[in-house]
This record gives sequence, structure tokens and C-alpha cells, in this order.
Amino acid sequence: MSRKAILALVCGAVVLTLAMGIRQTFGLFLSPMSIDLGIGRSSFALAMAVQNILWGLAQPFAGAVADRFGAGRVLAAGTAAYAAGLLMMAGATDVWGLHLGGGVLVGMAMSCTSFAVVLGAVSRAVPAEKRSMALGVASAGGSFGQFIMAPVGQSLISAQGWPGALTWMAIIALVIAPLAVVLAGRPATQGAAAGGAPTQTLREALAEAGSHRGYVYLTLGFFVCGFQVVFVAVHLPAHLTDIGLSAGLGATSLALIGFFNIVGTWICGVLGGRYSKKYLLSGLYVLRSLVVAAFLVAPKTEATVLAFAAAIGLLWLGTVPLTSGLVAQIFGVRYMSTLFGVVFLSHQVGSFLGAWLGGVVFDATGSYDSIWLASIALGFLAALLHVPIADRPLRPAEA
Repeated sequence: MSRKAILALVCGAVVLTLAMGIRQTFGLFLSPMSIDLGIGRSSFALAMAVQNILWGLAQPFAGAVADRFGAGRVLAAGTAAYAAGLLMMAGATDVWGLHLGGGVLVGMAMSCTSFAVVLGAVSRAVPAEKRSMALGVASAGGSFGQFIMAPVGQSLISAQGWPGALTWMAIIALVIAPLAVVLAGRPATQGAAAGGAPTQTLREALAEAGSHRGYVYLTLGFFVCGFQVVFVAVHLPAHLTDIGLSAGLGATSLALIGFFNIVGTWICGVLGGRYSKKYLLSGLYVLRSLVVAAFLVAPKTEATVLAFAAAIGLLWLGTVPLTSGLVAQIFGVRYMSTLFGVVFLSHQVGSFLGAWLGGVVFDATGSYDSIWLASIALGFLAALLHVPIADRPLRPAEA
């Protein structure tokens, strides 16, 4: 790869490290904020659910702006919204401050600073034969962020309380802004395809994808990914304290998930460049369901929790380079941020339900068991959905 491509890859990975890493600490704030603000877990979970659904709803639009004007402007706007949302959370005195800051502003910020925008820029910067590996490396940045930010977040909460911790998180988020400069290049206008075919418009690209059965299956499958990972990220720390384990184990578990996902995401990116991405995705969802099932029946000790965190971490965000890579493989990279943004909207609908229903079910029953079981069933369903996807490139010259 050229120096420019490597620099874009590094900066993209660091942006995802910060954007995803900060967000993945929010589960650590569930218990202290719920107690201090006098709200139930369902209220905190609803704020996280709002964050996820707004992230998804705004993602196709953020992707479209990035596809037309470049990722730099989108990342800069997202940085400002991210810092503002964290500061509003830090100053919250009731549930509305939590919902506006952690829900609305952070949700909008994530649509500008996360996978669709960053991976679209990286895809256009690297050669096609290196793309799957590069997407895996960049996606692993989000996992590395979880690995380093979970213990940082817990330490900040212990030392300064949750308001001080969120203030520091806002300062850290501002580091994204200078990195946006490297990713600020405007995407090249799509030229005529081989054989003199006319330039494809965004509307035509969306219509083509919407009529592609494989794209629909991929979109439905990504719903399951969102449901599974966000439920675990938001509720696992509280679940562990509910069963008598320490709060520190929750932070350690999130960090361990992040650490092992660095490896897992990179491996998925490499494998996606050599083998069928749709079959890799199908196998990944089956393995997720089996890991969750094993966790449910195992005795809840520190050792089994850490083993679960390591195993689910290997499977955590490996879906991202495989799913985004499959979008690029089938439809090309010109409108990848937009097309992957639509797929990601489905992911965030699942995230909304995983975060919110986790809180609702717990407040109603005092247990997360039914949500764990739903996660297992959905994983097997997602595995079946990926098998019939037609993954042949529609325009090989642009793939």
C-alpha cells in the first residue's frame, strides 16, 4: 500500500478507537447514574436505545454526505456533537439531561464518527486486493478503544465520580477532530464503467441495492448483530453485580471483550479476503449463539465470566469488516458509506431493542434470562439468512 493509504488506515483506526471506545464505557455508568439521578435501569437503557436508533437513522445521511464531500467535514461535525453530548450527560440532574446528551447528541455524533463514514474513506484509499484486511484493521480500532477505555472509564468513575469521568471523556473525544484532516479528501467522481456504461447516481445505487435480495438478507442479519452486542455492552456490568460479582469485573470483562476482538476482527478481515464472506458471517453468528448458551448454563464465577468475555470478544465486531466488505464486493466502493449506512440502520434498530428491552425486561422480571435466550435464537436465524446471499460483484471494475 502507498504511504497515503497507510496513513488513512491508521487515522481511521484511531478515530474508531476513540469513538467506539468512549461509547463502549457507557455500561459502566448505568448503576451510578441510575442511583444518583433516581431513575430505573429502563430509563438509562432507553437513553442508550435512543442513542442507537438515532445513530442508525442518521447514518445513511451522514454516509451520503461523506460520499459526496469527503469524510473530513462529517467527522468534524460529529466530534463537536460528541463532546457536547458527553458534557450534557456530565451535567445531568434528571433523566432529560441523560436522554438529550447521551441519547440524542451522542447518537447523532456516532453516525458521523463511526464505521460507515470511516470504513468508506478507508475502502477508497486502499487497493481492492488489500481492502478486506484493511477493513479488519480499521474495525479492530473500535475494539482496541473498548480495551483501553473500559478500565480508564472505571478508574475515572472511581476517582472523580461519573460527572468528572464524563467530562474527561468529552475532552478525549476532541482528539478526533485533527485526525479528520487526513480523511478529508473528497471522493473521486465515479467515472464511466468498463464498456462505456453511464455514471451511476446515488438514487440508482440505492434502487439497485434495494432490489438485490442478498442486500436485504444482509441488512436483516445485521439487525441481530446490533441486538446481541449492545445488550451485552450495556447490561453485562450490571448483570454481574446482580449475581454478586464485583463492579470491577464488569469493567475487566468489557476490556477483555475489546482485547480479544482486536484479534477476532483482524482475523475476520484477513479471512474475508480469502474465503466467502457470507459463509464466514453465517459461522460467526452460530458461534455467538453457542457461546451465549454456554455462558447461561455455566456456573457464574470470575473464571467463567472472563472466559465468556474472551470468547464473545473474538466474535464481537468481526461482522463489520465482513459485512462492509460484502457491500463493497457486490456494489463497489463509490457509494459504500451510504449503502453500508442503510445496512447499519438495521444494526441500530437491533441495538435499540437490545439496550431498551434489556432494561424493560429486568425491571419487569428482575432477570435478563429471556433476553439471553432471544439472543441465542436470533443468532441462529442470522446464520440462516446469510447462506443464500448472491455475492457476485455487479460491477467488478469498481469492486
